[in-house]
Amino acid sequence: MLRVEGLAKDYNVLDEQKRVLEDISFTANDGEILGITGKSGSGKSTLLRILRGVESFDAGVIELDGKKFSPDSDKDDMKALIRNTAIHLQRNFGLWNGPAIENIIRRINSRKEGHEGLPESDSPSYDEMYEESMEYLKLVGLERKALHATSALSGGEKQRLILARQLAAKPKLLLLDEPVTMTGPGTKQEVLDVIQKVKKELNIPIIVVSHLPELHMYIADRLVYLEEGHIIEEGNTETVLKHFLKYMQPQVKITPAGKREAVIKVKDISKRLALIRVGEVLNFRDLSLDIYKGEIVSLIGQSGAGKTTLLKMIEGLTSPSSGEILYLHDGEWLDITHFNSRRMELRKKISIMHQEFTLSPHSTVAQQIGFRMRIKGPGSLEYAREKAKELEVSEEILDMLYTLPDLTEEEKDKIMNQMQITSEIYAKLFPKVTFEDVKEDATKIFEALDLPLDILYKTPYQISGGEHVRAYIALALTTRPEILILDEPFGDLDPVTLRDVTNALKRVNREFGTTIIIVSHHMDFVKEVSHRVILIDEAKVIMEGDPVEVSNRLVEMSHARYLERTIESLMA
Repeated sequence: MLRVEGLAKDYNVLDEQKRVLEDISFTANDGEILGITGKSGSGKSTLLRILRGVESFDAGVIELDGKKFSPDSDKDDMKALIRNTAIHLQRNFGLWNGPAIENIIRRINSRKEGHEGLPESDSPSYDEMYEESMEYLKLVGLERKALHATSALSGGEKQRLILARQLAAKPKLLLLDEPVTMTGPGTKQEVLDVIQKVKKELNIPIIVVSHLPELHMYIADRLVYLEEGHIIEEGNTETVLKHFLKYMQPQVKITPAGKREAVIKVKDISKRLALIRVGEVLNFRDLSLDIYKGEIVSLIGQSGAGKTTLLKMIEGLTSPSSGEILYLHDGEWLDITHFNSRRMELRKKISIMHQEFTLSPHSTVAQQIGFRMRIKGPGSLEYAREKAKELEVSEEILDMLYTLPDLTEEEKDKIMNQMQITSEIYAKLFPKVTFEDVKEDATKIFEALDLPLDILYKTPYQISGGEHVRAYIALALTTRPEILILDEPFGDLDPVTLRDVTNALKRVNREFGTTIIIVSHHMDFVKEVSHRVILIDEAKVIMEGDPVEVSNRLVEMSHARYLERTIESLMA
């Protein structure tokens, strides 16, 4: 049993002390799943790190299995808390290479020897550890994959193997922080069923932090609602969820789609990719589809169906083996997949948000918008072409530099290192932008996104989680792109904040006529934000059309029972 009494936590942020958790008190019984919900930034993940023993706290008592821990507990006591807890973090795929079972053997060896070295197969305790490891694999339904390489496992299987590793530590408390947020409906169902099985078999308290109401309705016995570091309510899951969700803004009506006028044509593309999973390939063969001017279209499908690969080809960041991806530009169709002297003009029309989006922590929002305006603002490309000639920078290099702001930080750094260039090249190639230019450009966008203009002066540390997301959308919209591409950037937002973002995207679509292409696993979001939905399975388009009908088809294909209860049914 877990008991938490009067727990408090302070952080120092920019030389100011801020209390992020205040008077947190609750219990979690053996054989119980306790859910925790709340808006982004409410303190949920901080609380889990404290319960894990890896984060200090400033007041209160944690009691686990009869042993008490306080801020005055010594290092040995806190090590005991760490030994008796296990945590599964969101987006965590930290696994050893090699057969799946060796990941469990290593964890058991760590429990016995203090390190995760792999014991020799002829060591005295190896057979015993092997048999124990098989029991954990059986618990998560992976016994038939024991000798499969971890790289050969699906996303859902990796998640279950990670969970088995945590259980092999024999914790007295299991902590799950957004364990399935960024996965497709089928993978979510697999992991949720395993969590329920663990509850039944091990009879330990399990705490699940998640933004997903449907997840809590499926597995949580009780729910805690956390807001700004305080417990607002605790009790029956559905009752607490209704009180949490009452703060959602009403839906903004989506502007009806206009006539079907294609602005992007994906024509007969083929591409064969070897998946990490052994013996499987992702094989696009003669795939064609159109994206229409001014529509919001969502691409959905299971994890590994090919959505992000297709999106990268549409963005011109990955080339198909054959076929074309054409953009309508100044009355003619241009292929974005191959270098040509006008491809930068196409990139100027596009803005991209990736899964790993984030604002730079050390710059104000205005400074970051200013950088984007330098690259893609009015006259910037013409200026850069002239400067490139002076500096003897080729069109091909300039095209690559023009691509980098749309890549993830990891991809960008890798390419810049390969090219042996630094970010200072942008100061030489692109025009300067004043704060007044930024303010003038941002005003209308901030109004559409319901953002106060004084956020321009702030760094990401000084704004809320919801403001951070909308500020990044503002950054993406700074140069008035005709096409906004979103690759699952909102998967870990709480439903209240997600509604604000969804409404903002609809206003942007209405006021600027922006064509928006979205990849998402979040079915409620897809149904609410889209004019049209395209279902991808095994690199093929298998259905497209009405958002509700197509989303429901994916739910049926995924056997996703957890989605039988939706936010709409809860609020009815």
